[in-house]
Amino acid sequence: MKSSGKINIIKICIALFLAVSVVIPLIRMLIYMFDTDIGKVLSSVQFTNALTNSITATTVATVLSLVLALGAAWCVTRSGIKYKAILSIVLTLPMLIPSISHGMGLIILFGNNGVITNFLGINGNIYGFWGIVSGSVMYSFPVAFLMLADVMKYEDSSPYEAANVLGISKWRQFVSITLPYLRKPLISVIFALFTMIVTDYGVPLMLRGNYTTLPVMMYDEAVGQLNFAKGTVIGAVLLIPALAAFIIDVLNKDRGNSGYVIKQFEMKKNRVRDFFSYSFCAVLIVCILLPIFSYVLLTFTSKYPSNISFTLNHIKSTFTMDGGTFLINSFIIALGVSIVGIVVVFITAYLTARLKSKMSKLLHLISITSLAIPGLVLGLAYVLVFNGTFMQGTIALLILVNIVHFFASPYLMMYNTFNKLNENLEIVGLTLGVGRMHVIKDVIVPQTKSTIIELGSYFFVNSMMTISAVSFLSAGKIKPISLMLSQFEAQMLIECAAFVSLLILTVNVVIKGIVYILKRRMAKKERNA
Repeated sequence: MKSSGKINIIKICIALFLAVSVVIPLIRMLIYMFDTDIGKVLSSVQFTNALTNSITATTVATVLSLVLALGAAWCVTRSGIKYKAILSIVLTLPMLIPSISHGMGLIILFGNNGVITNFLGINGNIYGFWGIVSGSVMYSFPVAFLMLADVMKYEDSSPYEAANVLGISKWRQFVSITLPYLRKPLISVIFALFTMIVTDYGVPLMLRGNYTTLPVMMYDEAVGQLNFAKGTVIGAVLLIPALAAFIIDVLNKDRGNSGYVIKQFEMKKNRVRDFFSYSFCAVLIVCILLPIFSYVLLTFTSKYPSNISFTLNHIKSTFTMDGGTFLINSFIIALGVSIVGIVVVFITAYLTARLKSKMSKLLHLISITSLAIPGLVLGLAYVLVFNGTFMQGTIALLILVNIVHFFASPYLMMYNTFNKLNENLEIVGLTLGVGRMHVIKDVIVPQTKSTIIELGSYFFVNSMMTISAVSFLSAGKIKPISLMLSQFEAQMLIECAAFVSLLILTVNVVIKGIVYILKRRMAKKERNA
């Protein structure tokens, strides 16, 4: 009984923590918007244009991203091409840099004085609708690719073999077998992409020109004009697609596809298929690596294109303008988010997955709520709650908002892992006189350490590159290095911004590399045990 009482107290404490850090700021923001004339804001020409622009650009970008991701996932899972692991890593590199960097990369390549526009001698304008669409596709494509590749990897090949024996055409197989299998995952991917793009302000901030979207309008109102009331109205509107995606994702869980694979696909020799796959992936890789090349070019040349002599001046200038301080801030924030996030996620997921009760269901619901809150909206909500408190302008607040912002995905990762473990571990331990804490320390942690490392890297990488929530809460020298991107862009210091993008990418690649090595070593030890 004592143990049960302690567990309930821990559950209540975790629930209160999540309520204070997620629910209360959101409610405070929604209440605050009644301080302005909501009808006037929603009926204004500025809002109507921004809403139309957001929906149009997001829809087009979602479709393009989905098509490209489907093609890439098919190439990786259904063709006989080599080096698929390396290919998958390269295709997901855009996930390791801020969305604002994608917009900046397109400016460097296709702007009025861009690398490619100068090389080809074309007079183009990357700003506006197509610029935002292109940047949004680059930003969202890796997420769609990972989601679809993971689903296609576990598809059973038996129906296709039967269809081949019956002489059913490839097109009929695609329509009758592939599409029904992908239907539910595709719905989740579409809503995830739409929400991700429509709530992003990094790409539109760099490439908007005269094409303003809702997130940029919200940022301009709340940060530029300190009109928080109007900003909260726009924030509430941005909650709608995120909330819809959240509800549909919860209702759309496809448990039928979670079984074991009966038979994996055998990659028979097919030159036409593999040639197409190599060509398709090569085009994608070039599109992904070109912006990274542009960061390198601008970082180490004096003044592109007038003076392309090698220099380290841009690196020196970045560190002279407190780049080193902001980099240390980012590292501290990311490390703090990873450590605290792992502890909170582990405890919460353990309570909800291994100690089921009515309170556990409530705790689970609160834990996944942050999936429905865009970072930009969360940041504004935190401003309204924590302004004037001892937390304002501190690294602790930036750590807290990042934990909340990125909490749901690691939590679900850990929750699913706990559900896969033998449900009788603790009961057997108690029968043998072994306490719950010893079972957790000696059995559960060793069995879940791979997931723990993965969720730690998720927290770290996302905290290094996020710009949405933290943009409202950073002050003075207490801000992450990712916010220097918009600062340098505003000051026309594009070379320094390119170096910052390169710096963030390098740090995240190193972290991912360390995680990969650790997981390989753990897998090797398990095989040798």
